[in-house]
Amino acid sequence: MTGISGTGGTSGGGTSGEEEGLTRRVRVVLVDDHRMFRTGVQAEIGQTATTGVEVVGEAADVDQAVTVITATRPEVVLLDVHLPGGGGVEVLRRCAPLMAAAEDPVRFLALSVSDAAEDVIGVIRGGARGYVTKTITGTDLVDSVFRVQDGDAVFSPRLAGFVLDAFASTDAPPVDEDMDRLTQREREVLRLIARGYAYKEIAKQLFISVKTVESHVSAVLRKLQLSNRHELTRWATARRLV
Repeated sequence: MTGISGTGGTSGGGTSGEEEGLTRRVRVVLVDDHRMFRTGVQAEIGQTATTGVEVVGEAADVDQAVTVITATRPEVVLLDVHLPGGGGVEVLRRCAPLMAAAEDPVRFLALSVSDAAEDVIGVIRGGARGYVTKTITGTDLVDSVFRVQDGDAVFSPRLAGFVLDAFASTDAPPVDEDMDRLTQREREVLRLIARGYAYKEIAKQLFISVKTVESHVSAVLRKLQLSNRHELTRWATARRLV
């Protein structure tokens, strides 16, 4: 499993370690709650002699992430948005002093299966330097890591528009109390259900079991006081979540 195979890309230019003859190195921490995905990323980009990327730590939840990042002080953290313990935004909040350090700041690049505008905007407001989806190729991911190390902002092409639109607006986003009742993972499942995905397809995309998907759907229906997935789809469509 590579976990990040397929087509991808990032906006703008940049120079990877390979392009500079591997004279550069970047120390990276991987934060993702799926061990198999971390293993895939490690295999894809962590061959230091070839890519210049040295993976110095891994974490599967918020507490582990903060502990590992504080102990290793990497140049770049590859951060999943949806994590046990509060999500990627909570990691960013607790690591704010490391991001603000005058010397050798820790920089964050979100790497997530989600392409939802609220996820992108949430982590960028939290201090991440960029956001790429898990369809990105290994080569592009290495390039993105080096660019973030240099202080650049990096986004998968389609996601850049979300950020531009969000920060161009002077109006604060409206508070949706119903959405606030849902966890990040429940929102992700909700969005995929509304797009017509079957439970098996959702499980495959999110690297979780079908039973876990069913549990999330049941929780969403209960919290939103809806009866079935058709009502759920209408609810999500009305809020432009599809």
